[in-house]
Amino acid sequence: GEEAASGEELLEVCWRRHFLRGGAEPRPALPWRAYLSGCHPGFGPLGVALRGNLAAQWWDSALAFREQVFAVDAPLHGPPAAGAPRAGQGLRLVHSEALREALQGRGCSREPGGPSLEEVLGTAGMLRESLLPGALAQYVSCLELVNKRLPCGLAQIGVCFHSLPESEQLDRSLRRIGERTTSLLAWFSSPRTAGQWLDYWLRQRLQWWRKFAVGPSNFSSSDFQDEEGRRGFNLHYSFPWGTETIETLKNLGDTELLQMYPGDSSKLLGRDGRKNVIPHVLSVSGNLDRGVLAYLFDSLQLAENPLTKKKNSQRKVLKLHPCLAPLKVALDVGKGPTTELRQVCQGLFNELSENRISVWPGYLETMQVSLEQLYTKYDEMSVLFTVLITDATLENGVVQLRSRDTTMKEMMHISRLKDFLTKYVTSAKNV
Repeated sequence: GEEAASGEELLEVCWRRHFLRGGAEPRPALPWRAYLSGCHPGFGPLGVALRGNLAAQWWDSALAFREQVFAVDAPLHGPPAAGAPRAGQGLRLVHSEALREALQGRGCSREPGGPSLEEVLGTAGMLRESLLPGALAQYVSCLELVNKRLPCGLAQIGVCFHSLPESEQLDRSLRRIGERTTSLLAWFSSPRTAGQWLDYWLRQRLQWWRKFAVGPSNFSSSDFQDEEGRRGFNLHYSFPWGTETIETLKNLGDTELLQMYPGDSSKLLGRDGRKNVIPHVLSVSGNLDRGVLAYLFDSLQLAENPLTKKKNSQRKVLKLHPCLAPLKVALDVGKGPTTELRQVCQGLFNELSENRISVWPGYLETMQVSLEQLYTKYDEMSVLFTVLITDATLENGVVQLRSRDTTMKEMMHISRLKDFLTKYVTSAKNV
């Protein structure tokens, strides 16, 4: 019951503070299952910023091997590929007019000779359900860039689509589609070392997910074998209702690569020492949207509320990792001449923003609230520090700095703020 309540409380905070977008009134937030399945209106501005920060950290980790890893991109949809599913399968893009004509043709209301439904579906573009085919299609050109030397890799982040399982369909007769932001590292290595690389990437990825967590043990892994006997691992997060997969690592062998380039396999050969070999493909594919939800759950902490002693009114703090927090600092004005204080805030806002420190302009707020109410709001928004500009700042340049994690307040000279915040985030990243 307590865990379910914490799920409800988090949902309410995430909706109220614009991490998640909701449904219609009177219950604005959708159930967690809708966000997990990718069938929801999307993230709010703070959720988008959180996912952007998570993606930036992913790029940093993928391109740590920057001599061997290249960032790639591919279209969201494309022509039916060789070996693609039959017309009746897969997600396809069809113009409504073409579909209407084909269906009317079946009803004999049109003259014969129009396209059949099978023909329309057979030539329709396919929506991508995985980033892997798009990456494999660029393998040969990537091989030239590294002078055919193995191992090498291709990295991409992009949106993929999927049919919702039947258990999650609202109407059995209408199939609904979900979408997710996916990360992919396709790693090409010699068959000889593929098993070692799979174990290496498992350690790296699990360590990476745990690095940003308040409770690292909630991230775990399990191994599996597919129907063809290929090895792989799933990385999970333990939500209150059970574990959900957030990333999958798999040794695909050379099957998909050979299917992608039928006929001439010689151009697939890479150099492993003195030998030329067709590489095995390791796929490391993560769901960044689920990753965002995992970190939101991981970060929620309930603390005593200084405003009231009531039992059910604990202060909710989202203690997101400094690298992931959407807003590093909020600027607010205290006692003093409003116009001058706002000018100081504006100058500080510009200086911090130019140094890639995300700032919330609280000084633009016209509704008067107490400082404690302000801190409660910023804790729910996961703002790392609140900076208060007062008439003391105009006199001697001193500001008040309040920490989200310790709730301690300290005085600091305004000229030190930029360096302090930069070092704070950098040192948290290097832990």
